[in-house]
Amino acid sequence: MASAVVLLSVANLREKDIAAMRHVQEMLAGGEIVELTPSFPALTCPVQANMTTGTLPRDHGVVANGFYWREQQQVEMWTAGNDCILQPQIWDVLREHTKARSAIWFPLHSKYAQADYICTPAPIHNPDGSESLWCYTKPTELYGQLRDQFGHFPLQHYWGPLAGIRSTQWIVDSAVWAARQFRPEFFYIYIPHLDYVAQRTGPDTPQTQQAVQELDVQLGRLAQGFHEAYGKDIFWIIAGEYAITPVRHVVYPNRLLREAGLLRVVPTDNGELLDLRTSQAWTLVDHQVGHVFVRDGDPGTIRRVGELFRAQEGIAEVLTHQDLARYGMDHPRSGDVVLVSTPDSWQAYYWWLDDQQAPQFARTVDIHRKPGYDPVELWFDPASRGIPLNATLVKGSHGAPAVRSEQRSVLLVSRPGLLPDRTIRDVDVFNLVLSQFGLQ
Repeated sequence: MASAVVLLSVANLREKDIAAMRHVQEMLAGGEIVELTPSFPALTCPVQANMTTGTLPRDHGVVANGFYWREQQQVEMWTAGNDCILQPQIWDVLREHTKARSAIWFPLHSKYAQADYICTPAPIHNPDGSESLWCYTKPTELYGQLRDQFGHFPLQHYWGPLAGIRSTQWIVDSAVWAARQFRPEFFYIYIPHLDYVAQRTGPDTPQTQQAVQELDVQLGRLAQGFHEAYGKDIFWIIAGEYAITPVRHVVYPNRLLREAGLLRVVPTDNGELLDLRTSQAWTLVDHQVGHVFVRDGDPGTIRRVGELFRAQEGIAEVLTHQDLARYGMDHPRSGDVVLVSTPDSWQAYYWWLDDQQAPQFARTVDIHRKPGYDPVELWFDPASRGIPLNATLVKGSHGAPAVRSEQRSVLLVSRPGLLPDRTIRDVDVFNLVLSQFGLQ
């Protein structure tokens, strides 16, 4: 058995990138590489839950990067704890059946998980609206130790206009430190660096190639540090999660619902706010996926929404009822209607028809108050000194079903004879890890 099993979840890693990654090739020398097919929706939180539970959203309940809690009429983006995942994860199974200890570093929904060691961003939101840098860690005092060693986690370089390699450097430094201190037998690390530039410029540009080179250097540092901590007998698994495709078009589902008289807003001194209480339908958008929530699940409104979007450019599928079961998305948390973009389009959350009426938070990096994912937060507008309100800036996206090769990522392991000949699914990562501990 290996001294450690290390699973690296590297968003948007593709086979063509590996050819330019010398350090990764050295890490995986003698191993195998196959195509990784993400399940729908090919989004960060669902794919990570697929990999760590071996089940689909119909079972684990993670249907997007955020949730709409219908009874409370509340949207929760990015802050849900581990209990939102309704199936046992790898570390739960290891804890129950083995003596192996687990560390999970930066995957989503990891707060309060039952792993032995955890580190994930958790900035403190102050009463005046400001944020203080912090991470949730287990044990609690661990973040103080990491901060003393490496400084605060650079959250401004993890997301937003300054997103870049510095956050990955901190993740690598802190993970190596934890490996040396604790030597957990299973270590799961999320590294999103290749996401940023691909959304800004498209997936195949000089900027994305530079990001690949930057990441390769950091993964080389990670490998060296882990080998010093564990020795050479590490079983490496690198999973590319999903692949980003070029986009040339954007759909605004909430604007279309508003123009159809189904979505309502509340005028305030801070701009127009979405009225979840009185709207007949509204959309939680997430890259190339939109969950349309219909008040009281009214069948007539569901039909109207379906008719509205089936005629829209950029929408490939409109899913309802049995259609959701076909994708393993038939869970009560899913929208009453789910909108699927074409590979060259994506969906923006905007509901205002005049930028002068946009809510104040629209021009800020505010991932919690926006009822949907906003990749435009990767830009900064010097004129307004804030985030621009121009969704056409986005050049790459993901989330739609992976039906084309360019929508699939890659999976690599450091030993031969373990992978199928051509492709593997994200849900298969669960058993791939557990088999290294003698479990199925």
